[in-house]
Amino acid sequence: MAITSKQRSFLRGLAQNADTIIQIGKGGITESVKESVSDALNARELVKGKVLENSMLSSREACDILAEALGAEQVQVIGTKFVLYKRNSKDPKIELPKERKKQ
Repeated sequence: MAITSKQRSFLRGLAQNADTIIQIGKGGITESVKESVSDALNARELVKGKVLENSMLSSREACDILAEALGAEQVQVIGTKFVLYKRNSKDPKIELPKERKKQ
């Protein structure tokens, strides 16, 4: 499911006030990190993460790895922070704006 630029912009706005709940440190992205991010995505749909200075990964690399492993969408990467989105199919919490049909 690819999100449109309008939907991405909407999600970026929601992420501004969200707390950073994921931290990637020198241990990198382990299975336990993937599990906790997956649980957070199921509960919230939109999560913000940070890559610490002692990590061997850049924030772009961490975002790419997590998005691919969990089937999530990358919303944005700025500096050391990144935002991921994955719609909860059973209990959606975020209503994305609809795409307008071109005339």
